Amino acid sequence: MTLEIRATPLGANGVDLSLAVDRGVALDPSLRDAFAAQDRGAENLDRLFSGALCVTSGQQPGLFTGPLFTLYKAVSAVALARTFEVAFDRPVVPVFWVAGDDHDFAEANHIHLIGKDSEVERLALRARKADAPTTPLSREVIGSEISEVIDRLTELTPENEFRAEVLSWLTRHYRHGADMSSAFRNALAELLGPAGLVVFDPTDREAKRVAAPLIIRVLEGAEALDADLRSRADALVASGRPAPVTTQGGNTLVMLDGERGRDRLVMSNGEFKTRRFDEHWTLDALREVARQAPERLSANVLLRPAIEAALLPTVAYVAGPGEIDYLPQTKPVFEALGIRPQLVVPRWSGVVVENRVRKTLDRYDLRLEDLSAGQGQLEARIVEQNMPAAIADAIQRLRQAVDREFPTLIKGASEIDPTLEKPVESVRNQIMKGIEHMEKRVITRLKQQNETLVRQIAHARSSTYPNGRPQERVLNVLQYLVKYGPAFLQEIERACDQWATNFEPANRRSQPR
Repeated sequence: MTLEIRATPLGANGVDLSLAVDRGVALDPSLRDAFAAQDRGAENLDRLFSGALCVTSGQQPGLFTGPLFTLYKAVSAVALARTFEVAFDRPVVPVFWVAGDDHDFAEANHIHLIGKDSEVERLALRARKADAPTTPLSREVIGSEISEVIDRLTELTPENEFRAEVLSWLTRHYRHGADMSSAFRNALAELLGPAGLVVFDPTDREAKRVAAPLIIRVLEGAEALDADLRSRADALVASGRPAPVTTQGGNTLVMLDGERGRDRLVMSNGEFKTRRFDEHWTLDALREVARQAPERLSANVLLRPAIEAALLPTVAYVAGPGEIDYLPQTKPVFEALGIRPQLVVPRWSGVVVENRVRKTLDRYDLRLEDLSAGQGQLEARIVEQNMPAAIADAIQRLRQAVDREFPTLIKGASEIDPTLEKPVESVRNQIMKGIEHMEKRVITRLKQQNETLVRQIAHARSSTYPNGRPQERVLNVLQYLVKYGPAFLQEIERACDQWATNFEPANRRSQPR
């Protein structure tokens, strides 16, 4: 392959491998239909319902599986499950939790690819109107505009031996009439089924039914839990750790789905109301919702990990940087529900460096992080470094001469008349600014004469820091699948397998579980 995968570690500091234990959770047989699995994933699903443990990760749905980091989370779970299976001497299955209750359509409705002239292209479905219901992605239907997105995708990708198969995979799942969550779930299950991934849909009605009692318990103890969460956040901040999720104002950890969309339940005079729509609910009425329509209730970001831990026999959860920041805030939730938390492991992170980018790095002796500089800055630095020696030397000598001679001139002038000191200093500053301006003019003209350098750096920057952000948080997997086919996924798997050895609980190899 004409690419390499460079790991960018998120770090393993603070990971206590002794927490990777069988937590004794029995998987409810009624949850079977909430899973999607293919190939080896289907075999793993059978193992899961036969008593296997699992390593989990998760993410809200995204168009065409979303940014690269979503794929990296899933493959990290696959790799960690393999490592733990050896260490535990017991089946361990990778499971991906699709957060289909999420209602942020603006985050899910688009992807980015590198297009012509190294420009970052944005492909998007329709935008949700400002006054539209905040519909969960599990009920957000893909419109007819998907055909235009597919057409544009076809224009941006090279016609080769892999493209037809990749487009066929996409159109099987992301099609007019499918909901965003199901499309994402089924596409991911097919893509990583050969690797053994199992995909879980917590918006399935049976999954909602099983989770509903936990949600009601949280509402029953909402006041005490609110106080504990605030104390926990204060303690984290006092110790210098982040507490990014706001826990105040009587907000509960429960969301209610209604005609106008998904909304937070807030404590109000011994009852509850929705935060934005001001609909009032008694606890008994919410208990009835849990019995009759559990799909209307969902967990917020601090409750979701505890519900997952209650439903699935999880050994470890593979988390991204944002999750690693907020998961310490969930401790009071686990304690309130009497659930033992799963081990949290930072996911694999990396950069795809294609051959063209690698050659640019080598040619100009650059590091990857050099490409994070703003547009034009790196080009100017390289041109400056390669400026003709005669010009560079002359500019340096001019600066040295000004620095050497002007202190004597300023001192002598001030002895003649103290009021001359500032005017002479002003002349000195003007000369230095003139030298700097002249140098910039020379660099600009050199850049104009070296279009190849500018073009190469622009492509390398777009490929590794698109829109000034890390590659994995912007670009989609499609351009790599089309270029390299299954070999791309194999390279990511190899990188994640290597990463997973860092979390091998070697002291548990001989212990039966």
